[in-house]
Amino acid sequence: MNTDFSSMNPSADRMMLVETFVRIVDAGSLSAAARALATTQPTISRRLKALEKSLGVRLLQRSTHAMKLTDDGMRCYSRAKELIAGWQEFESEIRGAVDEPVGMLRVVAPHAFGQQQLVAPLAEYLARYPRMTVDWTLHDRTPDFIGEGIDCAIRVGDIPDPSVVAIRLGDVPRIVVGSPALLDGGPLPAHPDELARLPWIAVSHFYRDEVALTHAARGETVRLPIQPRLYTDNLYAMRNAVVLGVGAAIGSRWALREELEAGRLVQLVPEWQASPLPIWLIYPPARFYPARLRRFIDIMRVAVPQAFGVVAPPAR
Repeated sequence: MNTDFSSMNPSADRMMLVETFVRIVDAGSLSAAARALATTQPTISRRLKALEKSLGVRLLQRSTHAMKLTDDGMRCYSRAKELIAGWQEFESEIRGAVDEPVGMLRVVAPHAFGQQQLVAPLAEYLARYPRMTVDWTLHDRTPDFIGEGIDCAIRVGDIPDPSVVAIRLGDVPRIVVGSPALLDGGPLPAHPDELARLPWIAVSHFYRDEVALTHAARGETVRLPIQPRLYTDNLYAMRNAVVLGVGAAIGSRWALREELEAGRLVQLVPEWQASPLPIWLIYPPARFYPARLRRFIDIMRVAVPQAFGVVAPPAR
């Protein structure tokens, strides 16, 4: 294909020009888009100019240090995303549902899980589909799927948005832990009532000033108020603070296993557990889902329960 766009007919290969424009906006700069598309910044600039000439409007305002969408550019970006999605649907329908997925999958995963437990199934996906690339973004909020161009997200806990499609991948058991220093040589607490006198670390996404624990055998549930010394939204920060004796906390068993085995942490009230946290894969509703997303869902359904040592929910 001829990549010299300086003399290019604006009507030629418009889909590539549209895709380049979307990538510029998503990446935040022409140079970042060039790196993502494995080409040069002058090439990206020529494509942008060709698209603007074809449409007869200015899409971006650029200065030495900033880039901003014009009003026409904002409208173009929104419609371009729809156009690309429609084109991908068209390609998949023509090629057939069994074709190997090709292209970019954009996924948002939680900070803690996305750094460790979910990397193995991600690697499996990339190994199985060598023509795929994944943009793996880590944060703990539900993304704006359309605005951010995200295909799917992995979430832990409740799903507040009823409009998304949510697939339950499994449940992560949670236990109460503390450091030996926190107990100061005293006996392990055996009943939740004994925990109220301890300082606590609150994982603010899941509990703040009260916890509920259920007896594994009897099913009895006890709720107790706590007085946190530290609030955090990060699992690893919580774990490290517990090891240093800041307070007791509730955490996922898989994330605390090494510290428990090494004796840096001990399980408190071992016959009692907090309610397990559900793991979801969520994505926006659509008439058609591309192969890249369908194949990712298939792998995650199997790999995530294995990675966390939990039982997958029954198929519905």
